[in-house]
Formats: sequence, structure tokens, C-alpha cells
Amino acid sequence: MGARALRAALSAAPINAAILLALGTPAFAQGASVNPSVNSTINPADTAWMIIATALVLMMTIPGLALFYSGMVRKKNVLATMAQSLAAVAIVSILWVTFGYSLSFVGDGPWLGTLDRWFLAGLTMDSVNPAAKTIPEALFMLYQMTFAIITVALVAGSVADRMRFSAYLLFSIGWFVFAYVPLAHWVWGGGFLAAMGVLDFAGGLVVHLSAGVSGLVAAKVMGRRHGYGSDNLSPFDLSLAVVGTGLLWVGWFGFNGGSALAANSHAVMAIIATHLAACAGALTWGALEWAKRRKPSVLGMISGAVAGLGTITPASGFVAPWHGIVIGIIAGLVCYWACTWLKHRFNYDDSLDVFGVHGIGGMTGTLLVGIFATSAIGGTAGLLEGRPQQLLIQLYGVAVTFVWCGGVTYVLLKLVSVFVPLRVSLQQELEGLDISQHGEALQ
Repeated sequence: MGARALRAALSAAPINAAILLALGTPAFAQGASVNPSVNSTINPADTAWMIIATALVLMMTIPGLALFYSGMVRKKNVLATMAQSLAAVAIVSILWVTFGYSLSFVGDGPWLGTLDRWFLAGLTMDSVNPAAKTIPEALFMLYQMTFAIITVALVAGSVADRMRFSAYLLFSIGWFVFAYVPLAHWVWGGGFLAAMGVLDFAGGLVVHLSAGVSGLVAAKVMGRRHGYGSDNLSPFDLSLAVVGTGLLWVGWFGFNGGSALAANSHAVMAIIATHLAACAGALTWGALEWAKRRKPSVLGMISGAVAGLGTITPASGFVAPWHGIVIGIIAGLVCYWACTWLKHRFNYDDSLDVFGVHGIGGMTGTLLVGIFATSAIGGTAGLLEGRPQQLLIQLYGVAVTFVWCGGVTYVLLKLVSVFVPLRVSLQQELEGLDISQHGEALQ
């Protein structure tokens, strides 16, 4: 550019700026973002990481869990299983914004929060939640929403192949309100379990044990599938389940790493422990099958990986990376036992082993926090560092979660059954839920 042209451009800059301002261009229309408050605690790096983590956790439900679950049901129920995950995303998202977030994370009452953020009232671009002061409150709200979504979606796996879609919708709404929201507040929102010192970094109690116990109760209330124990109920397409496992595995980096609520070394340590636990769980389950059946199954290896991921979840931010290997091995052993011996011993039809993998895994991981918690990483010592009382505190948290979620699930199912039948008719079950509930089917 020549000197004359440069001088002309500079002299016209104020005029151009005025024109842009008058036209209301985005740069000027969002004046708050151009001149952020110097007192803001919001950190751009933390915000960027948490946006990514939020997307990763949402990916765990759609498409992750949808593919994982649908690959393990029969062909005639694939679309119905996917529909349950999709419905959970839509329903829980709206309920979370309406009142779920406020009751879970606003206020520090022992039992519930407040309705100060009803429909996100008072939430601004610069507001922060005390639990996450370096990211926008809107982002913290959204991140926690994805946890609520996948927890509700997890429960459906226990009653796959037989639950009426209308009953699932009603149950999901009630379970979110009366099971998930209170528990999230008790553990993460400053409730009585948090005050007692219960440790749950990313959802051993709030997500996995709550979903697993509720799934077990639902499976018992609804009864076994037609042909259970005699017919071929093998998965339709394990390749879908493997792809779903991969999406869950990668998404878990946002699930556990994001629970540090910052882009820091704490998040990195949690991610490393998470990855190692998944690897150890997959290898352990596969080795057990290899020793017993002479062949390690693909279904077993992906089940072991998910077991390791679920079990490390409550501990990931409180233990050293090598603890992830130990916890993953324990997860593979314990969850394999639960999905084989325990399930057959009590003869319950947990279709996709939600209790055996997520319930037992979440409970085991929560207790292992009390043993392996390392003060140099999570700020709290466990049994191995000379603080045995932490294990007792963890046990109390497990007991409360087990009783509350199990009781709420039983009452809700009985209440829903007053309005609509819980399960489809025998003819509809034989025909498949894709046709009977949605009028569609895979060709």
C-alpha cells in the first residue's frame, strides 16, 4: 500500500467505525465481550477446555451410549433402544434448564438447592458458580447437564427389549426429579454427603451407582424378557457396540478430566488414570474369558473397558495414575463376577448389565477412593495414607445412594404403572419394539 493510500485509510477509520456501530455489527453489538470486566475470574483456557469437555460428555450419550446399547440388543429393538438415549437428551436438557440445575447447584442447603436460577433467572455472561469460578456459569450449567443426561439414559439398558416407550418417558422425568437432582446436590452441590466428606470426583455415586441400582430394581419389577434363559438373545451387531465403546472411552476424558473444571495438571492426571483403568479392565475381563472359555470375546473386552472406566470415575481425581491400573484390574474381576455368577445366582434379567458394570463398578470405585486417595493429588488422604475413616465415609455414601435410588425407582415404577403399562404386550415384544413403539424397522 502506498503512503497516500495508507494515510487515507487511517483518516477514514473513525468514519468506518461509526458506520459499523450504526449498522450494529457483531463486534460492536456485543460490547461486553469487547471490554470484559477487569475483575472477572473467568479464564479463557479453562473455558476452552470445558467447552470441549462438555461436547465430549454429550457425545457419550449420542452417539456413544446409543450405539453401545443398540449393538447389544436384537435387531428388532435397535431403533427403540436408540430412541431412549435420544429422548433422554431432549427431556433432561429442558428439565435441567427449567429447575434441575438450580436445585442441584445453587444454594448449599443439606437436602436441596434453591430455585434462584429457575429458567436460568439471573444468569449473565459474566456470572460464575462458586464451584467453578474460572468458567462462565452458563458453561458450568451446560457441563453438568450432560452428566444428568447420560445418567438417565444409562438406566434404560436394564429394561431394554421390553419397556413401553411412554412408560420410559414418564419414568425418566420422575427419576430425574426425585433421584438424580437430590443426589447431585447431596454429593456435588454442597449437600449433606459433601459436608460429611464423601468423595466422588466424577460420578461413581451420582451417575454409575444410582443408575445401576435403579436399573436392577427396574429389571426386577418388570420381570424377565420372554425367552430369557432359553431363546437366543445374542447381540445384533457387536461392531456397533465396539464403535460405541470407543466413543464412550474418548468421551470419558471429558467426563473425568473435565471434572477438574479447569485446564490444569489435575485434569491431566485424571485422564491418565481413566485411560489406564479402561485398558486394565479390558485386559482383565478378556483374560478371565480366555482362561475359562479358551477364547476372549469382543463383548467381554468392551465390557471390561467400560467397567474400568466406570470404576475409576469416582477416584480419577484423587489417585495417582498407576492406581488406575490397579483399579482397572479390580473392576475387571469384580464386574465380571457380577455379570456372571451374581446375575445367574439371583436370576434377574438386567438386559445390558447396567447393574453388573455400572452399579458394581461405581460402588467398587467409590470404596476404593477411601483406600487409594492421595493427598498430594486430590487433597484428601485415604486408608493407605493413614486415614481409614475415609473408607467409612465412602461406605456411608454408597449406602445412602443405594437405598434412596432403589426406593425412588420402585415407587416411581409402581406409580407410572397406574397410568400406563410398564412393558409391551407379549405380541409386541415378539414383534419387536421398533415396529410396535415407533412404526419403523431396520431392513
